[in-house]
Amino acid sequence: MKRANTYFNKSAGVSKKYILLIAAFFALQVNAQGLLPRLGEQRAGTAAVTFLKIGIGARANAMGGAYVAMANDASAMYWNPAGLVQSGKNELAVSHLDWLVDVDYEYLGYVHQITPNLGVGAFAGYLHFDDMPVTTEYHPYGNGEYFSYSDLVAGITGSLKMTDRFSFGVTVKYVREELADLAMDGVMLDLGTYYWTGYRSLRIAAAMRNFGNDLRPEGTYERRKTSGTTTTNFQSFSPPTLFTLGAAMDVYEKKSHLLTASVQMNHPMDDQENFVMGGEYRYRRLFFLRGGYRASMDENQWTFGGGACFLLKGVRMKIDYAYADYTHLTMTQQFTFGFEF
Repeated sequence: MKRANTYFNKSAGVSKKYILLIAAFFALQVNAQGLLPRLGEQRAGTAAVTFLKIGIGARANAMGGAYVAMANDASAMYWNPAGLVQSGKNELAVSHLDWLVDVDYEYLGYVHQITPNLGVGAFAGYLHFDDMPVTTEYHPYGNGEYFSYSDLVAGITGSLKMTDRFSFGVTVKYVREELADLAMDGVMLDLGTYYWTGYRSLRIAAAMRNFGNDLRPEGTYERRKTSGTTTTNFQSFSPPTLFTLGAAMDVYEKKSHLLTASVQMNHPMDDQENFVMGGEYRYRRLFFLRGGYRASMDENQWTFGGGACFLLKGVRMKIDYAYADYTHLTMTQQFTFGFEF
């Protein structure tokens, strides 16, 4: 018994060191954003297929995207592939996002738990909007022709529990973007880790998303129809690679009530670093209220949402909603329906 107590005390000491390290890291990052120049803004607009930066899942978006250490459902294939094996259940998820300026984003994902320590999944996302009129200097309202734009992503994910505390995940995905007669595509990789510290419910997670080669458009662009001037050689752009580090913990639990807090630091390759935090209140695993805050954001700092769960013939049905207000670009809404079995 004495040896067991000694081991527990050592484990608790290590866990507390992890907590202090994470707290110090986030404190330094937040402080640095206020004291140092926002140099990351110089990289804005240097990446392709930026639709990959649009968050998937109403639950995650309602929490401001502070989800890398919370991901334990079908949307984990987007946020952190290591979280895919955390729920231990099969799930089918369907999501619809009313994005800015009449853009819609549809997402379908399925997760299958092969064993308690191994989970796999597949997903597909499609961003689109109505065809737009072709405008010229002589026809500012359209010349009778139309062009289309769309984005597609599809992939597979594998997640493995290495120990009872640590899991690792990988996602391989295909990405394609089409604009009029031009198109570009490529293959990208996501990596994620998920670690339970052993101190209460504290977990620490990290993920790297959208890692891959540069993308270059292919096709022909006709600059001037009258002279027949065309362009077939285009500049290449890097994917929107993103590194995230976060932590989450249940900060209040009593009978039917549970409150979970999550913090996360994002380091994008095409923008400045940013800090996000979110919270989720749960009542008896039936009703949920969520909120999030995004520091260093000029717009869309606050996010809100909620959800509900129902048990229907052995299938757990989840309905989640997320709302975000963009000051100058109206609002966005997302609905996600999940079926666990």
